[in-house]
Amino acid sequence: MIELPSYDELPEAPDGGRSGWGVFGPEDSVGLCNLQGPDQVRTAAALVRRGAVFPLDARLDAFSPPLAAGRGSPRHTVLHRPGTAGFDDLLDNFYLQASSQWDSLAHVGYAPDAFYNGATEDDILAGRRNTIDHWARRGIVGRAVLLDLVRARADAGRSYDPGESVAFGVEDLELARARADVELRPGDVLLLHTGFARWYQEQSTDTKLSMPRHLTAPGVDRTEDVARYLWDTHASGIAADNFAVEVWPPDRSPDAGPFGFLHRMLIGQFGMALGELWWLKDLADDCATDGIYEMFLVSAPLHHVGGIGSPPNAVAIK
Repeated sequence: MIELPSYDELPEAPDGGRSGWGVFGPEDSVGLCNLQGPDQVRTAAALVRRGAVFPLDARLDAFSPPLAAGRGSPRHTVLHRPGTAGFDDLLDNFYLQASSQWDSLAHVGYAPDAFYNGATEDDILAGRRNTIDHWARRGIVGRAVLLDLVRARADAGRSYDPGESVAFGVEDLELARARADVELRPGDVLLLHTGFARWYQEQSTDTKLSMPRHLTAPGVDRTEDVARYLWDTHASGIAADNFAVEVWPPDRSPDAGPFGFLHRMLIGQFGMALGELWWLKDLADDCATDGIYEMFLVSAPLHHVGGIGSPPNAVAIK
């Protein structure tokens, strides 16, 4: 297990913030998932006490129309000849990041032609660096910690509307961690329960149809303090039930730098796995009942060579 430098010990990145490039070697395409070694997996597996299994993928068509403009909904065709004993099927128009997903390290770069660990646009297009198959060949397996921002904020008298652009700062993340009574460990996957996915399911058809044009959603704040905190947890990834992990919409103005769209830092500089639109309600309800907020997480991204994203195919086991 490599000893990671703190955020403030990392070298400065050219356009702002600090760079995690080279921490795991010059050719690395796995990023902070390198912290999920055999010892971490064995320790995490010991967290299984009840054998309770929580699937964390929403339905493929759960967010329809897709929340990001330009994406479409999958079309499912069942193939069958009447009178025969077999069925087959296919998906058409399957956008891999329209429902629950992992963003690979090829999804967003720190800058044009500057992706995690120095990968180039040509590297991504050729499937040489950072694409989803690099995680698929090892799996994403280890300890997960649920940070229940919905209940933590409510307990503190600061409830919020999950359909609004609410930014969670370091204080909020620490509030949820302290409420869960857990210490974070290198290689953890942080599961952020914001309430957005459940809120979406309760909305009218007209509201859902208007969302891609005027989307607002809660998420982690777009600040260097949040970036510092997340790097210093040495988490391998963050998966949330919201649209983008970070608060939405982003600030793409030049003055905002790489923190205005935090993907640029978390993916492009840190090599951190980001999961979006996960279904965390049932797990969060169970954690609230038994008071245990750590669990064994198993995720098998699609082994799609050159892929940019994938359904997580994730389960949490307690």
